[in-house]
Amino acid sequence: MTDETLKPSPLHALHEELNATMGSYAGYALPEHYPSGMEVEHLHTRKQAGLFDISFLGQVRVRAKEDNAAIAAEALEALMPLNIKSLEKNRVCYGLLTTDQGGIRDDLAISRQENDFLLMLNGPNREDNADYLENAIGDDCKLIREFDRAMLSLQGPQSAEVLSRVLGQQVIAGMRYRDSAEVPWEGGSIIVARFGYTGMEGFDISIAAEQAEAFARRLLADPDVAPAGLATRNSLRMEAGLCLYGADIDKTTSPVEAALVGSIAACRRAGGERAGGYPGAQTIEGQMEHGIYRQRVGLRPQEEVLLGGGVELFSDEERTDRVGRVTSGCFSPTLRAMIAMGYVTPAHAAEGTTLYATDAEGQPHKVVVTVLPFIPQTGH
Repeated sequence: MTDETLKPSPLHALHEELNATMGSYAGYALPEHYPSGMEVEHLHTRKQAGLFDISFLGQVRVRAKEDNAAIAAEALEALMPLNIKSLEKNRVCYGLLTTDQGGIRDDLAISRQENDFLLMLNGPNREDNADYLENAIGDDCKLIREFDRAMLSLQGPQSAEVLSRVLGQQVIAGMRYRDSAEVPWEGGSIIVARFGYTGMEGFDISIAAEQAEAFARRLLADPDVAPAGLATRNSLRMEAGLCLYGADIDKTTSPVEAALVGSIAACRRAGGERAGGYPGAQTIEGQMEHGIYRQRVGLRPQEEVLLGGGVELFSDEERTDRVGRVTSGCFSPTLRAMIAMGYVTPAHAAEGTTLYATDAEGQPHKVVVTVLPFIPQTGH
């Protein structure tokens, strides 16, 4: 039974028809998993293709009032350490909104369209971050909320073949990783981006709410496609070593601590042609030069124990020397083992370092630091 206080996604009726086990995420009622279960969904997506409902993402457009994309790019560059001015039309990049203290306000995907930029905000804070953007982009730009649009994600090695059968080989074949395209479909248009947050080959699809169910049914009619819930999306992103906002990153963590320095464009770093100029730049540049007190690492529990967010990590079995904490963990169907991520002091971040965690009963468990990702990413 669905909590009536939760907002239904445009695919809610379809999820119910497919007997999904529903959960709460970002104010929406969304599938945790379907009757086949998370493990089956995960492995099917790894081998073929899984279809996810990610309509909780907040879609907004940032557009200059004169329809000048260069003005909009300059406004966005003042808020994040990216080279948005050089982002080509119909290309997507991953980026961070930073705070004045050098923390992460949000991580998001940004797609340059014909005359504006389409941003995909994380669901839990989408209203607050849309308000922040609206107030921060200046008088020469405007923000257009498109929260009523649906968002689907088709992920897995067969996703390109599936979309080719639906939209045409000529549309999909020419798309590189992080390309986007506006494609006509059934009297309307959809925005397809060769992108996703599973570390795999895949596509994110922005579509009008009234067309979403028909398009999802068309995809699910393909024998390579199975519906997949948010539990599977979580296990896939964990295997790929990708952060979940609100768990692994938030306003208290910096891009340097989170091992997301790659999201800071070279031209925005110290010595670059447009160095700094974004919130928290001085703090972040200082960390890049002088070091940090904690850093994100992968963790492999040496026993079949799930280590969730908040579990403390110690350097000794007696647990007297606290050196970090777990931020997220799950069972990896691919590895047939428990995996986790967390933050530890740099002195304890080397691959192979043995740490100790405490379970709910107070028992110690050995954990080994490992490099990320757990599974090599294949979407590049």
